Amino acid sequence: MAIQMRPRLTAGGLRAPGESAGFDDRLAHIDQAALLQQRATGIAKLAQAVWVYEHPVDLDALRRFHANLDHSLLGRRIEPSVLPFGRHRWVSAQAEAMEVAQPRPRAGLSDWIDERSAVPIDPEFGPSWHLAMLPMGDGSTALSLAASHCVTDGIGLLRSVADAADGRTRLLGYAPARARSGRAAVRADARQTVRDLPEFGRTLAAAAKLAYRRRNEFTQAGATRPQATIVDGDAPVIMPAINAFIDASHWDACAEKLNGTTYSLLAGFAARLAERTGRHREDDGAVSLLIAISERTPDDTRANAVSVTTVSVDPARATSDLTDSRTAIRQALRTIREVPDETFALLPLTPFVPKRAVRRATGVMFGDLPVSCSNLGEIDPAVGRPDGSDAEYFMLRGVDQSITREQIETAGGQLVVVSVRLGDMISLGVVSYQPGTANTKQQLRDLTALTLAEFDLFGEIV
Repeated sequence: MAIQMRPRLTAGGLRAPGESAGFDDRLAHIDQAALLQQRATGIAKLAQAVWVYEHPVDLDALRRFHANLDHSLLGRRIEPSVLPFGRHRWVSAQAEAMEVAQPRPRAGLSDWIDERSAVPIDPEFGPSWHLAMLPMGDGSTALSLAASHCVTDGIGLLRSVADAADGRTRLLGYAPARARSGRAAVRADARQTVRDLPEFGRTLAAAAKLAYRRRNEFTQAGATRPQATIVDGDAPVIMPAINAFIDASHWDACAEKLNGTTYSLLAGFAARLAERTGRHREDDGAVSLLIAISERTPDDTRANAVSVTTVSVDPARATSDLTDSRTAIRQALRTIREVPDETFALLPLTPFVPKRAVRRATGVMFGDLPVSCSNLGEIDPAVGRPDGSDAEYFMLRGVDQSITREQIETAGGQLVVVSVRLGDMISLGVVSYQPGTANTKQQLRDLTALTLAEFDLFGEIV
C-alpha cells in the first residue's frame, strides 16, 4: 500500500470561483522552492506515465480523458509574484491538443518514450503537461503523459489520471493568467509580504541556529566532489530508463520468503542495483536510499505533498534476509512522523533565496550518491484505463529534462527506482546514469535482469 501521512504544509483547498472563505491560490513553499530550483539549475523534473495497448483504443474516450485532465491538478500553471520576494500563485491553464505520432515499428517504442520525455515542459510559461499517442506497426498503441513536478508529484498524477479516466473533474477555482492588473498585483503581493514578515523572522532565526549546528556537515558536503573538466559538458543527456514487469504473486512470495514486505523488497533490489552501479559508501558498503512518503489528502492542491527520509541498507544481506531493511524503513517512518525534518521549517525563506545559492546547494542536500526509491503501492485500477479499457502495460518514471553531461557527472550520476502495483503486475521503473560507463539501455536492462535474478525474480523488461 502507498504510505500516506498527515500533511504538515497547507495550501488552497477546493473552491468554486467566487468563494473566498479559506480559498488560497498561493503556492505552498515547497512548490515555490521546486520552481526556484528549476530556474536556478535549468533542470526540469517531470513525472512520465506510459500505457501500451495490445488491442484497439477508443479515440473518442481518449479525447475525453485528455479534456478531463484539464480539470485536475494538471490544469494549472504558476504565475510568479510581481515582487522579487513575493509568493507565487496558481492560475488556470489548458493543455495543448493530444498529439498523434506517425506510426512506428514496436521496436521503436522505447526511443519514442524518450523523445516524449524531452518535449519541453514549463510550469510557468506552459505547457505544464502533454499527452501523445503512438500507433505501432503490430497494431498496438502507446500513450505517453508527461507533467512537470512543479505542478504535481507522482501520487497527484496518478489520482488525476484515475479521476480523468472515470470522468471525475475538479473545480479548483484558479483565476486565468494575468487576471490581475499590474498595480493591483503589486498592492496585493506587498500586503501579503508584510503579513508574512513575522513568519519570515521566526524562520530566519531558526535557519541561523540550524546552520550553526550543522556547519561542519555543510562544509564537508560542499567539498565532497573535486571539480574536473567534463568532455562535452554542455551536451544534453537523456538518461537510460527501462521498465520491468513482474508477476505480483512472485514478488509477494519473494518478500515473504526473505522476511520482508513489498517496500523492503524494493529497497533490497534498489540497494543491490546501486552496488552494481557503484552507488554505495566506501567505508561500510551501505547504500543510502531516499524514501519518499506521500502526505496527499483527497482535497490537497499542493504539487509536492511529500516528505523524504533516508534509510541505509546493506546490499550484502538484501538477497538472503530483508529483516534489517524492513526494520530500518519502519524506524525511518516512525521518526519522520515524530521528529519532522527541520529543514522543512526553513521553506518560508524560499522567496528570498538567490538562484546562485540554490545552484551551490543542489546535489549536496542528501549527501553523496543517494538512491531514490519510491513505492507508490497498489494504485486505482482506473489509472490503467485512459480509454475505458485496461491497458496491457503501465509504466511510471521520473525524468530529468534538460540536464547536461556536466551536471549529471558532477552530481556523481543518478539511480531512481519507482514501483507501482496495478492489478496482478508490479511495474518497476529504473533510471540510471553511472559516470565512466557506456550508459546504454541494454546495459541497464542487463543489470536489472541480473539483480532481479539474485532474488529469484524475472520479468519482461522494456
